[in-house]
Amino acid sequence: MAKNNYTDGCTDVVCSVDYAFKRIGGKYKGRILWNLSNKNILRYGELRKTLVDVTPKMLTQTLRELEEDELVSRKVYHEVPPKVEYSLTDIGMELIPFINHLKEWGDKQRLKEKVLSSLKIS
Repeated sequence: MAKNNYTDGCTDVVCSVDYAFKRIGGKYKGRILWNLSNKNILRYGELRKTLVDVTPKMLTQTLRELEEDELVSRKVYHEVPPKVEYSLTDIGMELIPFINHLKEWGDKQRLKEKVLSSLKIS
């Protein structure tokens, strides 16, 4: 019987693919990482503006998860008003080429869908 290339290496309960997607999967993590890669450092409010569909609770929770996974660094300035900055760690930076590749793939797919839908309308 031929091996299924998609499951090779995923014989454990949690394989490397599962591990990776647990770290970067979800609605906001990839977008946060992408925005941080473009700006290097963003404050909480700036991140909130870039992710218009996120609630404050979800943004905070997602940032904490990214920080726990050592993908994002959080720097607190003890001043009034309080200031918190987020940036990518070296580990987080390693993901950017893959996120960029996904973005390019998404751009191509969206363009194909747009062309197909315009052909159906005509």
